[in-house]
Amino acid sequence: MSERSPDWTSAPPFETDALRRNLAAFLVTPFDDPVIGAPRAVGGFTWGVYAFFDYDGEPIYVGQTKEKIATRIRRHLTNQRTDAVAMSVLDPFEVFEIEVWPLPQFETTPKRDRTAKAHLDALEHLIYAQAIAGSTFGAVLNEKNPPPPTVDVACPPSLRRRIVSDEVFRIRSHPDFRAARRALIMSRLAQVIAERKVQGGLRRVLLTQAKRLQWLADRRYVALGGDASVPTDDGADDA
Repeated sequence: MSERSPDWTSAPPFETDALRRNLAAFLVTPFDDPVIGAPRAVGGFTWGVYAFFDYDGEPIYVGQTKEKIATRIRRHLTNQRTDAVAMSVLDPFEVFEIEVWPLPQFETTPKRDRTAKAHLDALEHLIYAQAIAGSTFGAVLNEKNPPPPTVDVACPPSLRRRIVSDEVFRIRSHPDFRAARRALIMSRLAQVIAERKVQGGLRRVLLTQAKRLQWLADRRYVALGGDASVPTDDGADDA
């Protein structure tokens, strides 16, 4: 009997499978926990802040969690259930690297604890401000601004790793592919805005995506010769 057609396989596309495997490896990476005096899986921390970066090292999204870092990040990148993904604010396949800032001191703290929540909000605000300052566009793809800080916090230790395999990188890092993917996500977001009553946050995301697409297309155009690469119409094909 011949092998079954790929149409019948239960396995996900290799790019999706690679993302899941690399994400899983990242989330079990040991991270020092000074409270217990030993390393533990970075995704196992309950409280923390995270940031996503694209193939250019550009910060694209910042968030916080108090339900476990692994759970929150997986919701963004693997199950399509978060608003950011469902509304085409964030494209999981644009995420090249992840950085997380766990807060071990609050590991056993109740989620409604005001002191811990104030610290978490302040840290998210700090990381968000750093992302904006480090962005080529002075913006990320967050629909909402982080809560204003009510306490002063210092930036704790973090872990940053790529989650894209070499094989996927060879495909998705090509600027033409990235421009096409970015235009697709932008069109989906524009459709969401056109069909729903939305606040200014989504329109800001659309504007940021448009700037990111223009920057990518402009860089590619210049790299291939710019105006010098455009042929002159000599009228030879005119009737």
